[in-house]
Amino acid sequence: MTGRLRKYHQKRNFNRTLEPEGKNEDHEDPEDPEDPEEQLRFVIQHHIARNDHYDLRLEWKGALMSWAVPKGPSYQSHDKRLAVQVEDHPLEYRNFEGTIPKGEYGGGVVMLWDEGFWEPHGNVEEGLREGSLKFMLKGRRLKGRWALVRLKLKAGETKDNWLLLKEKDEYANNETGIAEFTTSIRTGRTMQEIEDGADEKITRNPFYQADVQLAKLVNKVPADGEDWLYEMKYDGYRILAFVEGNSVRLITRNGHDYTRRFSDVASALIDFAAGRAMILDGEMTVTDPEGKTNFQALQNYLKNSEEQNLTYIVFDLLALDGADLRGRPLTERKEILEALMKDAPKNLYYSRHVIGKGKESLLAACEAGMEGIIGKKVDSRYSGRRNGDWIKLKCDQRQEFVIGGYTLTDKKTGGISALLLGVFEGAELIYCGRAGTGFSERTRGILEREFKGLHQAEPPFKEAPSPKSNEKITWLEPRLIAEIKFSEWTAEQLLRHASFKGLRKDKNPEDIKREAPVKAVKQVKVVKESEGTMTVKDNTIFIEGIKITNPNKVVFDDPEITKGEVVRYYEKAAERMLPYVEHRILSIVRCPKGVLQSCFYKKHPGPDSRGIVTITVATGSGEEEEYFYIENKLGLISEAQMGTLEFHTWGSRVDELEKPDLMVFDLDPDEGMDLGRVRQGVRDLKSILTDLSLESYLKTSGGKGYHVVVPLKPSVSWEIFHDFARRVALVMEQKWPDRYTGNVRKAKRKDKIFIDWMRNGRGATSIAPYSLRARRGARVSMPIGWEELDTIAPDSIDMVEALARIGGNDHDPWQDFFRNQQMLK
Repeated sequence: MTGRLRKYHQKRNFNRTLEPEGKNEDHEDPEDPEDPEEQLRFVIQHHIARNDHYDLRLEWKGALMSWAVPKGPSYQSHDKRLAVQVEDHPLEYRNFEGTIPKGEYGGGVVMLWDEGFWEPHGNVEEGLREGSLKFMLKGRRLKGRWALVRLKLKAGETKDNWLLLKEKDEYANNETGIAEFTTSIRTGRTMQEIEDGADEKITRNPFYQADVQLAKLVNKVPADGEDWLYEMKYDGYRILAFVEGNSVRLITRNGHDYTRRFSDVASALIDFAAGRAMILDGEMTVTDPEGKTNFQALQNYLKNSEEQNLTYIVFDLLALDGADLRGRPLTERKEILEALMKDAPKNLYYSRHVIGKGKESLLAACEAGMEGIIGKKVDSRYSGRRNGDWIKLKCDQRQEFVIGGYTLTDKKTGGISALLLGVFEGAELIYCGRAGTGFSERTRGILEREFKGLHQAEPPFKEAPSPKSNEKITWLEPRLIAEIKFSEWTAEQLLRHASFKGLRKDKNPEDIKREAPVKAVKQVKVVKESEGTMTVKDNTIFIEGIKITNPNKVVFDDPEITKGEVVRYYEKAAERMLPYVEHRILSIVRCPKGVLQSCFYKKHPGPDSRGIVTITVATGSGEEEEYFYIENKLGLISEAQMGTLEFHTWGSRVDELEKPDLMVFDLDPDEGMDLGRVRQGVRDLKSILTDLSLESYLKTSGGKGYHVVVPLKPSVSWEIFHDFARRVALVMEQKWPDRYTGNVRKAKRKDKIFIDWMRNGRGATSIAPYSLRARRGARVSMPIGWEELDTIAPDSIDMVEALARIGGNDHDPWQDFFRNQQMLK
């Protein structure tokens, strides 16, 4: 390890301490804030080691500059607090809270005391050189202007001593202002509770991510009157706000994290929530002096212009205090939200609505120069789909288009004359026309910078337009999205009078389709849920041609989930799930009367065998027994119809039954173990496997621990395979004897993690990826990315969340599972 973290690594033994090692800074760090739109983070950690002190850490160029402050910060402007500069720490250290073992460097207890964003005043590098660094803190406990001033070294001194000062502003007072804060900003624990390994004291949200509810474009106000409510259509970025403890994530519709870019709103949300867990849905906007939302002003804000009137307009509440509210009627969610936001900060605004009066609302919006209105069924649930429960009515023609190129006329020596626009139909980009107005010189410059690196020789359109006689066309990779206002579609399906309104980075190009308004109709009973998939008749439904009896039977009670919903889950999960399940011998868990009644384990086929294939297998005693497997979606749905909730698979495929190809390690922690230790166990196991040149993949178990899965070529016997897995667990136990055990006996697991390697024997099974668990909460054993380890708990993904991940635009975290190991024939 070279560079800024050299001293940090030299002082620590990572075989003993759980402190993060940090990334190799010789490689590009995605958190390095080269983008001026990104804001810098800070953290203050209370640290009781040899001496009681506070550590101030400021993010800068891919690491955390660090100072030890013996007496801690003070809000008294006349206090001069000694701050000893110490070695830089890795960015991941801002998430560290726990105990450093005695005898190790810094041995003692570390608490996350405050965190947030910091804003330097002036040039940072120059301030560090000259010994005067001024900055603004936007934390939960520390706010306002501060300064670090370096002291001159006295004879014999080697440490870089500074003073931490509070500047005079509205936050300065006559008290130090820190004594009242004795608990962790993240977990609510005291120093003693952290040392004792006590559980977190904050409420977590019931799901980590979700698809947003989308509105269908219609050309007529519904005639159902008070069955609908209406809100203004806001012109900004759709944002889901996930708030819990002292953290917030602002996530765009396509899954990008904009927390840093909208840090003022993020800070306001943390203060507003005051420790309560909540998930909000709304529009991030900038308003003009008349109170109208202005998309171009939002673009200017993101480009660090002087626009400051950033407002998060909140119109829905998806979860509160750990409870999932998406299944409740919209009016109930809105009622709770309105009461919740009664005294919200001025940059958080509740979106008001009217019941009925759709025509009047649309007329008023258009007369006021607004974009339009959104209509919502008053009793609608939040499904995260575009299912017609929400509609949009526009005052003018306006939608997003993909930029496939631009023109430059011979009257100009440089710049942009017009944008060439398209929409996707399947995988093909269809040309829709050009936009040649709406550009200022500033926006032309922004577009030119955005286009750099996207030039290509061939047109991206299925049928490309020909250049006019006086212009040159430059083709672009179809990655950027423009919001366009236009008067109408021509008979040739091209845009008329198209005007550029701004770039959108909150959506994916592949999602940009032609918006064709449909007639608004009264709600009718659903006859089809997805084309060719489900029909309804009496109390029976047919999915993929399979009769699903008693679809309304409640299978899970908390939350309430019916048998029909379970079957539909497996129908939608099939594409992702089948590669890991098909042609593998199954053992299943059935709960025909629901999870609160008796469930049973089944590994032999029965008379109810539609959609499954029977196979005869020799047992260890030489006898033969019948087992079964499935080949396609039909088998998956057939099993779900019979009440199957859990699917467990062998580690080999039926065509090479005696040559396993799937190794699974289950990390089973002792009761009450801190989740941070379990996550470290996952990292330690991954490091062992990486040292063995083995690619490994991560999934939640739906229970207490994580599963680490290793795909292998089917080339060795079960005996060798089983022994290898045992030896991996043994290496873990020998390398970290105080952390891990490979012994199955409960008595040997005290305060340790059991590395369960025994699932890798012939006839043993493990829970399949994407399988539900037959437990309260409808948890799922879900594939996740390694980068999600610190943010997703083993039991935090339920059926609703799994569907959101499967059905959304999420990157498949296991998409290279087979290809990397050359397992597909």
